[in-house]
Amino acid sequence: MTQPIVPTGANTWILGTRKGAWVLRANGGKQPRLDEPWFFGAQVHHVVQDPRGSGTMLAAVRTGHLGPTVYRSTDQGRTWKEAEKPPRFRTKEEYADSPLDADDGRRNGLTLDHVFFIAPGHASQSGVWFAGASPIGLFKSEDDGVTWTGVSGFNDNPLLAKWCYNFAPGTPDGQKCHSVQVDPVNPKRMLVGLSGGGVFLSQDQGVSWQPVNKGVAMDFAPPKEDGTEYEYGHDPHDAVIHPANPRRWYHQNHCGIYRLDWQDDVKEQRWKRIGNNMPKEMGDIGFPMTCHPKDDKTVWVVPMDGGTVWPRTSVEGKPAVFRTRDGGESWQRLDRGLPARAWHTVLRQAMTHNGGASLELAFGTTSGAAWGSSDEGDSWHPLVTGLPKIMSVTAARIE
Repeated sequence: MTQPIVPTGANTWILGTRKGAWVLRANGGKQPRLDEPWFFGAQVHHVVQDPRGSGTMLAAVRTGHLGPTVYRSTDQGRTWKEAEKPPRFRTKEEYADSPLDADDGRRNGLTLDHVFFIAPGHASQSGVWFAGASPIGLFKSEDDGVTWTGVSGFNDNPLLAKWCYNFAPGTPDGQKCHSVQVDPVNPKRMLVGLSGGGVFLSQDQGVSWQPVNKGVAMDFAPPKEDGTEYEYGHDPHDAVIHPANPRRWYHQNHCGIYRLDWQDDVKEQRWKRIGNNMPKEMGDIGFPMTCHPKDDKTVWVVPMDGGTVWPRTSVEGKPAVFRTRDGGESWQRLDRGLPARAWHTVLRQAMTHNGGASLELAFGTTSGAAWGSSDEGDSWHPLVTGLPKIMSVTAARIE
């Protein structure tokens, strides 16, 4: 069964921001129409409409009153209802009553800060959703987002604390579980990114996990005395199982851009640093990794300044998107229509496409502006300005 990426006929961009979510609706070829915000004043990390046809929309929201939660809409965002049982970690007391090892770092009972990433399950599993969280955790719903439980094979894994620095805050806004990917051919195979921790693979629907980080640089850590690679501890920013070819994965990391071509022996999986082919003056540091829905050789990235002080802004204050048509062997700068000078960042969930035969792209920036392209990035035009910091951009079909 083919795994859809975005809802068929997507005609709307949904922008999750630091102060609510805004909807940009198609407007008959004119400038998109900006609706009034959903969840005004709340942090909206991600809003996803089910691409499998149900129309359900889920939103990862952190409110001042309810804290971290998930909201659900079945009427294209006209009304929203909080999940009856939102994602949460088990308490220290609940762990004390379980047969799990009480010395495991997770047994101390973490408090959820925010739900960060929302992902639909496999096309064959109607109503199944996954959510990545901060602190690092993975949750699952089997009733279309109404109730959520922790994925025990992940959250209770005795190695998890070791993999991700004992859940220390680390990255800005805290550590995160993101890039939750379900293989479109094999529903048992899942991929997640942990910032920090690395990329991790499950081949049994989340029961067991293993690191998949061979070939990935870890420049922020000293070389190991024995000269071997670090197995975990990396900082992936965005990882994707390519929808047109699930044997090909792409990955934007804190330390470069990578591609992995699947080997039948899991132990032989190794990432290739295709970011080495980027112009040296640009480097290969960034957040989003956006894949063409049908061409496994075409991806887009947005470089940012990863200099010594890590400003996380456009390189030299000159915004640009880069595209490869050959799996990362070469890259093309795409900046026609973008500001000549601007200092912003495009975050990991803030770039997407509409999945259409006539493919359109959109990205949002930390300065509250969004840009679109109707020619696969050859040129760009402004969609909206003046919004709060944009944290995610997704496509939806809204009538």
